[in-house]
Amino acid sequence: MLPSPRADIKSNTLAYEVTPLVKPTGFREYDARWLFEKEINLLGIQALGQGLGTLIREMGKPPRIVVGHDFRSYSISIKQALTVGLMTAGIEVNDIGLALSPVAYFAQFDLDIDCVAMVTASHNENGWTGVKMGAARPLTFGPDEMGRLKDIVLKGEYKQFDGGAYKYVEGLRERYIADIVEGVSFKRKMKVIAACGNGTAGAFAPETLERLGLDVIPMDADLDHSFPRYNPNPEDMEMLHAMRDAVKEHGADVALGFDGDGDRCGVVDDEGEEIFADKIGVLLARDLSALHKNAQFVVDVKSTGLFVTDPILQANGARTEYWKTGHSYIKRKSHEMGALAGFEKSGHFFFNKPIGRGYDDGLIAAIALLQMLDRNPDKKLSDLRKSLAKTYQSPTMSPHCADETKYGVVDKIVKSFVDREAAGGQIIGQKIRDVVTINGVRITAEDGTWGLVRASSNKPELVVVVESPTSQDNMKAMFAELDAVIKQHPEIGDYNQKI
Repeated sequence: MLPSPRADIKSNTLAYEVTPLVKPTGFREYDARWLFEKEINLLGIQALGQGLGTLIREMGKPPRIVVGHDFRSYSISIKQALTVGLMTAGIEVNDIGLALSPVAYFAQFDLDIDCVAMVTASHNENGWTGVKMGAARPLTFGPDEMGRLKDIVLKGEYKQFDGGAYKYVEGLRERYIADIVEGVSFKRKMKVIAACGNGTAGAFAPETLERLGLDVIPMDADLDHSFPRYNPNPEDMEMLHAMRDAVKEHGADVALGFDGDGDRCGVVDDEGEEIFADKIGVLLARDLSALHKNAQFVVDVKSTGLFVTDPILQANGARTEYWKTGHSYIKRKSHEMGALAGFEKSGHFFFNKPIGRGYDDGLIAAIALLQMLDRNPDKKLSDLRKSLAKTYQSPTMSPHCADETKYGVVDKIVKSFVDREAAGGQIIGQKIRDVVTINGVRITAEDGTWGLVRASSNKPELVVVVESPTSQDNMKAMFAELDAVIKQHPEIGDYNQKI
């Protein structure tokens, strides 16, 4: 049996070779993320696997699991260590090899297996690793499951069981691609940029789109785990600007960008304009609510206010609920409410029947967008973008804040705005319309200008977003108001980008 993990072990020591290193903050709200070798070692990953296997048995689930890995130099070794731990806990490991996260989720249905563990750091920079886990398809773990897993691992409460086995499952890539292209066809000829950032999506996205009869131009589709141009993150302006340049160079109808594990999709239109994913969500909600009357949608608190003010959505009888940011939260809420779809500003799209199976899949989102264009043959994507009411919106800004302190800092920021509203205070010189504290704080002025501050669920950062339906000046004023409060806390560092 492995000894209990420690968090204070240094590499290149005897202790590092014989004791699991597991930093407690790696257990996040709905998945796990660590800096490999600095915050977790291979024995720590093995302890994680044995802990996950123990939890699966504790939950009364069949002792079988789907396991896959993304394309990073160390991901296969992480998966192998995780597999050893799972097998020690008596779990049958079904290894699907190199995969996108949605391929692993698809495999749960294809192989009729409840549990999944996908080794991926998603869009995080090189050096990070992590695991996305679930035990009830199509859902992934939330805070309760992650909290219990954390206790099992850190307290060394993982157990050993007989019956562990390993199976390598061939053919999942082909079955996944065949599944999502089945029954899909386009009347409209479209030229599409498939931007992959040299991540795992390069092995899936171009071929999938080509099978649909589209004119596909692969962009950074050669797998290269050094990510030579930029990190595969379609929420990052560097990748979006590269997509813009490719659209202009090739005269494409759209550029579709996929993150490191392929569960997110970013979009640049035919004029080279980046359309943030929440605005794409509004367009998709318009399209789908015309086909499915009184459709229910779920969106995260980072998303545009247009979901409740858009006249077409109102006319179609669409209803939208704002919920906590995070793929696990939106996925679960969409499932519980029977929503047609869920949308996150980060680019996660969740489609339930009849479109999808409820999990986030960047390629299914891309196909849904292309079907929307096919149903509007006389309009370009830029025309659809321009049909939305104008709002002035920031990218997602992420000032550094250590995992150990970020939640406490956000609690103080939330309190400052709650107290301001209670005292009859103002924001950007206006009456405060409402303060929502379901996930950090989202404060809205009388004219609809709003700002959000929350703790990132997967990195040592805060998340800051602002939007105004009235003016660029009010959007910047809202950021200045939030930033003034943020600067009161020395624990918060520099932003990754600013407006």
